[in-house]
Amino acid sequence: MPALSDRVGTFTDSVIRRMTRISDEYGAINLSQGFPDFDPPKEILDALAKVAYTGPHQYAVTYGAENFREALARKQGRAIGRTIDPDQEIVVTCGGTEAMMCAVMTICNPGDKILVFSPFYENYGADAILSGAQPIYVPLVPPDYQFDLGIIEDGFRQGAKGIIVCNPSNPCGKVFTREELMGIGELALKYDAFVITDEVYEHMVYAPNHHVCMASLPGMYDHTITCNSLSKTYSITGWRLGYLIGPAEVVEGAKKVHDFLTVGAPAPLQEAAVVGLNFPQSYYDGLLALYTAKRQHFLEGLDKIGLKHNIPQGTYFVMVDIQDFLDLPRFAGYSDLEFCEWMIREIGVAAVPGSSFFREPVNHLIRLHFARSEETIDEALRRLSRMAALLK
Repeated sequence: MPALSDRVGTFTDSVIRRMTRISDEYGAINLSQGFPDFDPPKEILDALAKVAYTGPHQYAVTYGAENFREALARKQGRAIGRTIDPDQEIVVTCGGTEAMMCAVMTICNPGDKILVFSPFYENYGADAILSGAQPIYVPLVPPDYQFDLGIIEDGFRQGAKGIIVCNPSNPCGKVFTREELMGIGELALKYDAFVITDEVYEHMVYAPNHHVCMASLPGMYDHTITCNSLSKTYSITGWRLGYLIGPAEVVEGAKKVHDFLTVGAPAPLQEAAVVGLNFPQSYYDGLLALYTAKRQHFLEGLDKIGLKHNIPQGTYFVMVDIQDFLDLPRFAGYSDLEFCEWMIREIGVAAVPGSSFFREPVNHLIRLHFARSEETIDEALRRLSRMAALLK
């Protein structure tokens, strides 16, 4: 057999999705891959039922159906604080994953450098490699996940074309403050670089924290590519509807990349999802209230069990410290991946090993999520409580 490309040997399959497969094999409660176990809003489901018979069922415009882009422009224009041109400044993609890939491939030539915070959503490293770019990692230092602007500036001095900012951050739940974003933005302007933002958890930001769009900051719209998705906001992760917003020149390039990657996002799902994009502010207030309650319930449960964890400022992810377990003789030599596999087999709960998110040698953290019904969360906590006995 001829040799495969060098690039496919430089990264693994998704550890997150791998943990889901193992979880399914053992019938564990899946708190690894971040998707809810409850239905999308009824209005969206009703619209989907109607579209099943009325269409459209053929290709939409490659870069997104017109009514979908117009609804996106209205919704995100309010968040960014400017009028968004639905024809020139939006590309609808097959999920936020494709939006990120389009963004990186649009701005980076093979050999270019791009800054990536660590810990990072695992796709970012692969996006850079598949684009031929070289990632430069910027540590977000636990437990508060602070960072050093000097490291970012050093990366820009090395010629980095841009920086990827996930806000709120998957996996650690950090919400970047306005001051932090201003600092990053000032460096991007100074070195004439881009900021690629991943804002899929924009509506899951817990008080007293606030979500700030990088593109809304002074001078930053022309230097920002905003990537986002409907998946988490409307509980439709399987619909794969994402989008990219940016200045017209950037979007024109992204349209071409998108066209030859996937042609277009599903037309009937775009049509059904328009109703969600037109929801009033009360929907997003209710969504935040829902996840605020879930966060409190889950964290209180972890506290009762005695599991050490961070307090996420946003998202629905929690980083749990397993060092006390790894220090036990029965887990001597275990990696965090092996510990997660043990949890699935013996505890019946699936987590993601933190090492899959960090460039640094971090082996003592795992990621859980609470985008589950109260019944599922309670059962997961009951199972996790069996771990506490190991420390007594």
